[in-house]
Amino acid sequence: MRVLIIDDDEQMRVLLRQIMEWRGYEVMEAENGKVGLRVQRENPADLILTDLIMPEQEGLETIRALKNEFDGVKIIAISGGGRIGPDAYLPAARELGADLVFSKPFDIGKLVAAVEELIASDG
Repeated sequence: MRVLIIDDDEQMRVLLRQIMEWRGYEVMEAENGKVGLRVQRENPADLILTDLIMPEQEGLETIRALKNEFDGVKIIAISGGGRIGPDAYLPAARELGADLVFSKPFDIGKLVAAVEELIASDG
């Protein structure tokens, strides 16, 4: 199973990569939505973890594009919410097709359980 992590925060990408690799997933990374779409087109992931507030191409636009191109891909949106807080962005992410949403800071155990549940529901 392949997981793509899209986040402009390098420390968050490293943390998520380590957690996902520890769980046995193959992990790819992208620092923004534009790069994330390119990575997904070149080597599609089964599940995508994406931040919502990023430069270049933010997460809502990225989710919309991913769902249009990759119908069955599972998406978890993660947001600290920027200046106005995650509550403004996370419902929009759900509407655009994110399977689950998490606010930063999030519980790592709950995130791992959510990833495993989404991947299991695919098979």
